[in-house]
Amino acid sequence: MYVDESGDHSLTSINPDYPMFVLAFTVFPVDLYVERVVPLVQRLKFDFFNHDMVVLHECEIRQSKPPFDILLNASTRERFMQRIDEVFDERFGIIATAIRKNEFLQRVGNNVSPYHVALEYGLERVFLQLQARGVSHLETTVVFESRGRSEDRELEDEFDRIMQRTKMRGMPNSFRFCIAHKQANSTGLQVADLVARPIGTHLLHPERSNRAWDRILNRMPKAPDGSVRGWGLKVYP
Repeated sequence: MYVDESGDHSLTSINPDYPMFVLAFTVFPVDLYVERVVPLVQRLKFDFFNHDMVVLHECEIRQSKPPFDILLNASTRERFMQRIDEVFDERFGIIATAIRKNEFLQRVGNNVSPYHVALEYGLERVFLQLQARGVSHLETTVVFESRGRSEDRELEDEFDRIMQRTKMRGMPNSFRFCIAHKQANSTGLQVADLVARPIGTHLLHPERSNRAWDRILNRMPKAPDGSVRGWGLKVYP
């Protein structure tokens, strides 16, 4: 499982244009990840950039910033996005927690981190899906991108606290914490990066066309009535 975020979790300076914090969890069966997802992403990189050192960042892709300035060509952008779509056609899972920061601040104050709340909600929903598939007894490594020594230590401490206080029997035995440094060029973290912001954008502007959200929605667990709220997507408050 690979985790990435969109927006910052500060409550003292809330961006009026994007008052959201989204934590996205991408969950891969190992065989699917190794045999399908990684080769698809590697092939894409070589086909468009002729090397695999490029790191897929949603922001740079969306804004066509180097090295993604090749996407200023409309035909190239369409071909590139079709290849991204092929990655999201693979049967991995996406679960996300979205925090509406203004409402969060009003409800719980600024002594609680939106990141920590989002992390707990997300881990719980992933665990429920693992249970439903009969694989919660298997170890799932939860990979986060490093944000600095002190931040990484704080995140690991909070992860441990969640495991200690959870009322979900078996969850502490299911998850293992892992930090990946930016130089790792992790395919899983890059896929998670492509997921987080489109979720926040959809929640802020549901009336807008959102190609990425449509793909993400197909990968989210759903309630019997087809809704993702509370299943693949937790919005708080």
